[in-house]
This record gives sequence, structure tokens and C-alpha cells, in this order.
Amino acid sequence: MIRVALTIAGSDSGGGAGIQADLKTFAAFGVFGTSVITALTAQNTLGVRAVADVPPAFVRAQLDAVREDFAVASAKTGMLSRRPVIEAVAAHLHDRRLRNLVVDPVMVAASGDVLLAADAVTAMRELMLPLATLLTPNLREAEMLTGEPIKDVAAMHRAALAIVEIGPQAVLVKGGRLGGLTSVDVFCRGSTIREFITPRLAVGRPHGTGCTLSAAIAAALALGMQLENAIETAKRYVTRALATAERVGHGATPLNHLIKFEEIKDTE
Repeated sequence: MIRVALTIAGSDSGGGAGIQADLKTFAAFGVFGTSVITALTAQNTLGVRAVADVPPAFVRAQLDAVREDFAVASAKTGMLSRRPVIEAVAAHLHDRRLRNLVVDPVMVAASGDVLLAADAVTAMRELMLPLATLLTPNLREAEMLTGEPIKDVAAMHRAALAIVEIGPQAVLVKGGRLGGLTSVDVFCRGSTIREFITPRLAVGRPHGTGCTLSAAIAAALALGMQLENAIETAKRYVTRALATAERVGHGATPLNHLIKFEEIKDTE
């Protein structure tokens, strides 16, 4: 029986991130993808031109429609855009809890631009983090959540421990922006810390890595993997998708989401 995963995120008309990247990732894992769109963007590989917000009531209507019909095995959240949308999503998930929820906070873009207003950041902390099976902040988001600078892996360890205290069951602090020959992500669950280390690839300016990683983790969880195995598998998928990415458009480089699960599930 095919497993079902849900993405709750914004639409990327360029196809490299957001809902589009999530659904392609689910398909690569052989998982049936469902979606709830929280915002529409007019964007391409060069940047975002316009954003149209989706009314919170319609976000809730999408959630209700999906959950009433599908046995959702896992879900991920991406761009939730505004406090009223965060409140609508959190209220639904509080009423109808999911066993596997990956929360990508999408508070700060790769460019460093802050994507959430202060009241939305507060709502993310208070409403979404306690619902998360796994939170996947980048370094700047981890700094915003902890109030402490992160300049090295040791600081990532401290941040991961501090964030788990806020409420998520586990956290994966993504260290891609630290530089170096390898990319180190720090996982924390309870008092347990683990580093996931992968070679750094010379891709230039990739687009959609965070969305793709969280979607791949959600897909792996939908297939029944334990959390740490799901993270390992997802990171192999993202590494392969980066390594085989081709130039599409004239700006940032989207990942190659056409990698099949069979190509990465048994590799080390």
C-alpha cells in the first residue's frame, strides 16, 4: 500500500523550492504527495518578484480536506508566512496530531533576509515547535531561536541542546553555511547529540536544499524509517541531487529531484 505524505508550504513558480520541490521529492521516494498551499510566489532562479498570501481560513480548509480523505503518514511544514497562517496550521495539528511532523521553520532565507515578522517568529516558537517531531533550522534560524551566535560546530551543539528545551522532540541544526571541506549538521534528541557529516559540493548557489531535505526526511518517515535513519537517507538524497544538478534558468541552481529512492537507499 502506498504511503501518503503532506507538505504545508508556499508555492515556488520556478519549481526549485516550496511545494513543487516537496512533491517532486515525495515522488522520488515513491510516496504519494498531498499539499496545502500557504502562499503563492512569483519567482524564478533569479529571485522573488511578488507574494500573494492565502487566507488562513482557506489554509485550514485545505488541511481539513486532505486529512478527511487521506491516511497521512507524515507531514512537513515550510513557508507559513504570517502569524494567522501559523495559528491556523498549529490549531489543526493540535486537534489532529500527526506522529511524524518535520518543521522547517523558514524564518531566514539563504540570502540572510528575514522572512517572518516578529509576531510570526513568536508564534513559530510557541505554537509550532512543540508539535514537531523534528525541527530543521539553518544556522541563522538557530541563532534567532537561541539568541546566541553560532560560529563553529561546538556552538551548533549548544544551540541544538537549547532548542530541544523549547519544545520539539528533536532538532537538526544545518551547518551548511559554516564553510569547510565538509558540511556538518548537528542532531539532538533529549541529551543525545550526533553529527551528520557529508562532503561539501561545489554547486555555487543551490536553490531549495532546505525544502528538499525536510521533504526527504518526511518521505522517509512515511516509509516507516526511524528518525536518524530517515535523516541519513534524506541527506544522501540531497547530496546526490546536488551532485547531479544541472543549470536550469539563469540564477541559482535547483536540485535534481529526479534521483530515485533505489539509487540512494543502500549507498553509504
